[in-house]
Amino acid sequence: MKKRLLAMLLAGAMCAGLAACGNSGGGSDAATTPGPSGSDGAEAGSAYTVDVILKTTASEYWQYVQAGALAYMKDNENVTVHVKGAPSETAYQEQLNMINTDLGGDYDGYVIAPLQAEMVASAIKGQTKPIVAVDTKIEAPEVISFVGTGNESAGALGGAAAVEAAKAAGWTDIKAIEIAGVQGDTTNTDRMNGYMKGIEEAGGDFLETEVQYAEATATKAVDAMNGIMSRYPDGIAIICANNDDMAMAAAKAAKDSGNAAYANTIFLGFDGIQSACDAILDGRLTMSVAQQGYEMGYESVAAVVAALNGEEVASFIDSGADVVTADNAQKRKDTLQGYLDSVK
Repeated sequence: MKKRLLAMLLAGAMCAGLAACGNSGGGSDAATTPGPSGSDGAEAGSAYTVDVILKTTASEYWQYVQAGALAYMKDNENVTVHVKGAPSETAYQEQLNMINTDLGGDYDGYVIAPLQAEMVASAIKGQTKPIVAVDTKIEAPEVISFVGTGNESAGALGGAAAVEAAKAAGWTDIKAIEIAGVQGDTTNTDRMNGYMKGIEEAGGDFLETEVQYAEATATKAVDAMNGIMSRYPDGIAIICANNDDMAMAAAKAAKDSGNAAYANTIFLGFDGIQSACDAILDGRLTMSVAQQGYEMGYESVAAVVAALNGEEVASFIDSGADVVTADNAQKRKDTLQGYLDSVK
């Protein structure tokens, strides 16, 4: 019933307008789980092909975005969805090549999760087919909508929760350091600003000059964490990361170091993926800000179809966020597995 209500609300919002977030893969033929907007987004008799280009195909989070996009196709027999992505979140040229190639292809509309938004804005200049940005904004008049998380507000939600958890763990000097993603990426910047706001408003101290950029990769997050422990051998209350993979890698590095000063450190990730839920349940990660990747994928394709049908599309759709802790991690994990199962 809750899912149906959400579907109705999101569908209603789309009639007033829409917004964007994204990943890769091919399609399969079966989605029995209805998407957030129901199953009648494509106008009867209209056949559309939508191209979805994500930041990468190499992370669990983007599989949920992919699942949502493909679920829309399964719910709407007149819509074909093609999904692909770059090999990593620093494969800028590879993604740009995909975009340039596909803009000349036989597609009716596009969903793009840009690795470098300014480069993509230049690439799509003058395009008249509907383009929706997903996960990261593209500042360009050709983009009709952005579908994604309100990253700053979501980061603030997680930051405040981390401070409360640090207090409960016995910390009195609540300092926080972020292990960030790709410098200059707007999503990364918004999350950082959100973390800072939430932590400081809750009484913590976000050490802005100590931010460590790790290019959204677990390997570089380990290096960053080792550097933090070297500079702060007496511990840091909160380590917040731009994604779950980095947060889990940092937490493991702290544990492997044997430094007891980090035994009660709060490790906060972002995405709320299944592996993070597992890590939270067995104590390897403290918490994660969960964004709704499946809904992003579904709603971004729905936005393109709405525009093709001549409907007005809103400039932004916030897919929502929540904080995953040990209290709700199992429920979150089961929900995510259901999304993946729905497109097998």
